[in-house]
Amino acid sequence: MPRPPDEDRLDDFSHGLARRREVLGDAWVRRSTLDATDFNADFQDFITRYAWDAVWNRPGLPTETRRLLVLAITMALGRWEEFDLHCRAALAAGVAPETVREVLMQGAIYAGVPAANTAFKRTAALLAELGLKPGPAPLVSAVRKRRHTTFSTPQLAVVLQGEGDKAPVLLAHPLGLSEVVWQDLARRLAEAGHPTLRYDLRGHGRSPNPAGGWGLAELAEDAARLIGEWGRGPVVMLGLSLGGLVAQQVAATRPELLRGLVLARCDSHRSVAERASLDARIDAVRGGGMAAVVDAALDCHLSAELRAARPDIEAALRDILLAQDLSAYALGCAALRDADLRTALARWAGPIRVMAASQPGPVEQPDAFAAEVLAFLSQG
Repeated sequence: MPRPPDEDRLDDFSHGLARRREVLGDAWVRRSTLDATDFNADFQDFITRYAWDAVWNRPGLPTETRRLLVLAITMALGRWEEFDLHCRAALAAGVAPETVREVLMQGAIYAGVPAANTAFKRTAALLAELGLKPGPAPLVSAVRKRRHTTFSTPQLAVVLQGEGDKAPVLLAHPLGLSEVVWQDLARRLAEAGHPTLRYDLRGHGRSPNPAGGWGLAELAEDAARLIGEWGRGPVVMLGLSLGGLVAQQVAATRPELLRGLVLARCDSHRSVAERASLDARIDAVRGGGMAAVVDAALDCHLSAELRAARPDIEAALRDILLAQDLSAYALGCAALRDADLRTALARWAGPIRVMAASQPGPVEQPDAFAAEVLAFLSQG
C-alpha cells in the first residue's frame, strides 16, 4: 500500500494549528509560528498541540462559549495582552458586542469592578478599531432607565424612560416575553421626547403571578392602574400580540385613559383553528413545560435569517421564554383564545395604527418598526 504524503497525515500539531488559525486569524498564527526561534519553538509547539488541539478541539462546548470563557478568565487574571487578542478575534468573528458586554458584567461581580472597568475600556477601543463603535447612551435623566414596581398589587415591574413633553407611550409586550422587547424602541421614543413606560405583564418577567385565575379583563385593569400611578394619562398605548389585546380591552373599558392606539401583530378575535391551536399549546405547556413550545414561540418573533445572523438575540429571548411561569403562560394563551373585541374596537374613535404580522416587528426590524411608530405619534 503506497505511503500517503505527509500533508494527508495530519498530526496533533497540524490539527491544533488549524484550530488556532480559525479562532485567532491567519496573520497572528503566522507571526507566532514563523517567527519561532530556538528559544521558544518548543513552547509554540506545546501550546499548539495541547491548548489548541487537546482542549480547543474537544467536543462539548461551542466555539463561542470557549471564546467567552477565555475572555472571562483573562479579565479575572488581568492578562490583558491575551484578553485583547481573544476579544478582537471574537468580535471580528461575529460574536455580538452585546454578548461580550454581558460577560464583562458577569465578571464584574466575580472578578471585581476594577477588572471589569479595564475590560470595558479595552473592549471599547477594540470596537472602535473594528468599526463597531457603539452609539452614545448618556446617563442623563432625559433618557436614563428607571426601574420601579407599582404601589398597588399585584406589584408589576415597570421601567420608565424619557422626560420629554410629547405624548407619553405605554408599551405592552407579547405572551411569554417581557418588557425587554421594548428596550430599543423605548430609547428611541425617549430621545424623541416621548416619556415611556414599559412593564412586565402579570406572571411575566419580574411581575408576580397572583393566586387564582385571571384573564384579559384583569390584564386591562393592570394597565389602567399603571396609567393612573404614572400620572401622565391619557397615553398612547402600544401593544404587541397579547399586549395588543390588552390595549384593545383598555380602549373598550377605559377609553378616557388613552389618546391613541398602536396595535402590532394582534387580531381582535381568533378563528376556530387558532383557538384549537392555543388549546394545544396550553396542553403542551402543562405536559412538557416551556421547552415544549419555545421554538414555536420564537418563530412568531424571529425570522430564520435573523436567528442565523444574531444568535445572541435568539438566546436572550429563549432564556426569557424558558423562565416563564407555566401557569401564567397557560392563562395568557386562554386570554388570547377567548378574546373577541371586534365590537369594542369598532367603537374606538381615537387615532389608531394597526400593524399586521407581515409588517416590521420591534425585534426583527427595529429601525422600520420605530419609524412607523414615530410617524404615527407625529400626527397627533
